[in-house]
Amino acid sequence: MHKKYHIRPALEADAAILCAAERRIAETPGRLVSHPDELKETAYAEKIRALADIGCYLVAEKNGVIVGHAVLEPVASRLSLAHVYTLGSMLVHSGADGQGAGSALMRALLQWAQQQPHIERIELRVREQNTAARRLYEKFGFVLEGRFDKRIKLADGSYLTDLMMAWFAPLPPASSTTPQRPA
Repeated sequence: MHKKYHIRPALEADAAILCAAERRIAETPGRLVSHPDELKETAYAEKIRALADIGCYLVAEKNGVIVGHAVLEPVASRLSLAHVYTLGSMLVHSGADGQGAGSALMRALLQWAQQQPHIERIELRVREQNTAARRLYEKFGFVLEGRFDKRIKLADGSYLTDLMMAWFAPLPPASSTTPQRPA
């Protein structure tokens, strides 16, 4: 855990704060896929409850104030995709940008993922122009896998491109019982 931040699981009581933070960021066209009026506090509480046993919903606090949050959830309920999770949301709240909250959250998410032996891949989508987020993801080992041109359509009719990135769990160390080749 980053010394500046206390990272903890999100609580249902945090829903109003998390929703308000996302609404504020969604006011800037293209920052989030959602429009501010599409974000509902009840949906945050439901997501926190739903992920309690199958995912990871974290908040970053600084001096007792929530300054960021992140969600890691299964991509689907199908057995063939059980090893794939998605970074459903990663947000540093307005006014806390560039102070290490994103790194602290990402570090904690990946630590959690590495403690789940079934998680082998984490996917995310990020706006092409969001260079700060892209640098953060690259710093933690995410690699570019593709691009979605004209994926986000803004109110003025212009489009934004999303990039697909993925992180792969490190391979387990080679077993010491592996037969040795004769010399």
